[in-house]
Amino acid sequence: MSLFSLAAHAQPFFLKAAAGERYCLFHPAVGACRGGLVYVPPFGEEMNKARRMAALQARALAAQGIAVLQIDLHGTGDSSGDFADARWEQWLADVALGCQWLSARLGRPVGLWGLRLGALLALDYARSPYAQGAAAPTRMLLWQPVHSGGAHLTQFLRLRMANDMLGAGGGQKTGTAALREQLHGGATLEVAGYELAPELANALDALDLAKMAPPACPLHWIDVVAAEGRPLTPASAKLVAAWRAQGAELDAQVVAGPQFWGTQEIATCPALLDASRALFQEAAHAV
Repeated sequence: MSLFSLAAHAQPFFLKAAAGERYCLFHPAVGACRGGLVYVPPFGEEMNKARRMAALQARALAAQGIAVLQIDLHGTGDSSGDFADARWEQWLADVALGCQWLSARLGRPVGLWGLRLGALLALDYARSPYAQGAAAPTRMLLWQPVHSGGAHLTQFLRLRMANDMLGAGGGQKTGTAALREQLHGGATLEVAGYELAPELANALDALDLAKMAPPACPLHWIDVVAAEGRPLTPASAKLVAAWRAQGAELDAQVVAGPQFWGTQEIATCPALLDASRALFQEAAHAV
């Protein structure tokens, strides 16, 4: 019997929030529970591309005794609200809501597992007023963290530029600087089917890991590279070294495989699943 088949079926439910409800999937631990993780998903279409990997990892961790809560943030997935309603502050509150629910369910504090912008959100959450008491993360698993919210926003806005180049822009000036001007002026922009509010864009522009102190809890950083033997990117290596110099308990590694969150077809990265499972195999590494 495979490890994945040992995991119980995920339990879907809606979690009451201050603004509507949040759709959740709870993966209960198999056997004795050794801890829990709240999964913080990536941004935009990356969330959809990564759903299979998130499900596979959640089931694998549950089979190892680590319960996992997956939560769709406000305005995303099957949760209340439209993407145009999404705000960074609300997403921080959603992470707190997930941590509080899972901590109460398990009777112990829990950790966070974030992918791409979800990893940046998890790291920002850890330094926020929301991360108090039982809602403070005990450990963090970071998959390919986004270093700069501003750079990520630029990448997202380029999708709008590509669409405009194909003739849908109506002759408007649509470089990323011009698009930012529209956002700063209070306009909501449609980008690749998502209505991006200026409040969310401004919050993203203000986020930079290089200017943030590392959380006090242990950190597991995993980047995906194209081929075996490649190291962390210089930017990641520099940030990891800086955080370690500040006293962070941080282990960093790379695995080879497809960057599944951005591939045209749904893809998986078995090496990432294996590396993440290995982090939580020993009792000493419980969350």
